[in-house]
Amino acid sequence: MLIKGIAGVGKSYLGTATGYQACTHGFKVSYFNTSKLFAKLKMAKVDGSYPRKLAKIERQDVIILDDFGLQALDSHNRITLLEIIEDRHNKGYILVISQIPVQGWYDIIGEKTIADAILDRLIHQSHRLELHGESMKKKRGINKG
Repeated sequence: MLIKGIAGVGKSYLGTATGYQACTHGFKVSYFNTSKLFAKLKMAKVDGSYPRKLAKIERQDVIILDDFGLQALDSHNRITLLEIIEDRHNKGYILVISQIPVQGWYDIIGEKTIADAILDRLIHQSHRLELHGESMKKKRGINKG
C-alpha cells in the first residue's frame, strides 16, 4: 500500500493505525522512519550485523516505511531498499508513506535501472491512497507560536 499526501494531512497517523490494526490481528509489524532505517542499516554494514538486521525485517509480516523520499538515496541506500523489497516480494506487506508523488520516486532513488526494479515490485501490486485536505496540525493550531 502506498499512502501519499501533503505534510500534516494524516499519512503517518493512518499508517500507524493500519499497523496497529494488523498487530491486533496477530501480524508482526515494524514501523520505520525511512531515513533513520537506512542510517542504522548503513552502520550495520560496518559492524557486521547487516545480514541479521535484514533477516529481522524479512521476518515481519508488515513493514511500514514512513517519510519515504525526504532525502535522495545514495548508492548504498538504493541497494538496501532493493534488497528489502526483493526479500518481501510476494511474501509480506510493505506500506510506504510519502509526500512525494510516485512519478518523483525515480529522482529520489537515483538510478533508473534500480528504480525500475523497485517500482515494478512496489507499484504494480499495490493499493494507492492519496490524502487531500488541510494539515491537521494547522487545523488544531499545533504550529502556532
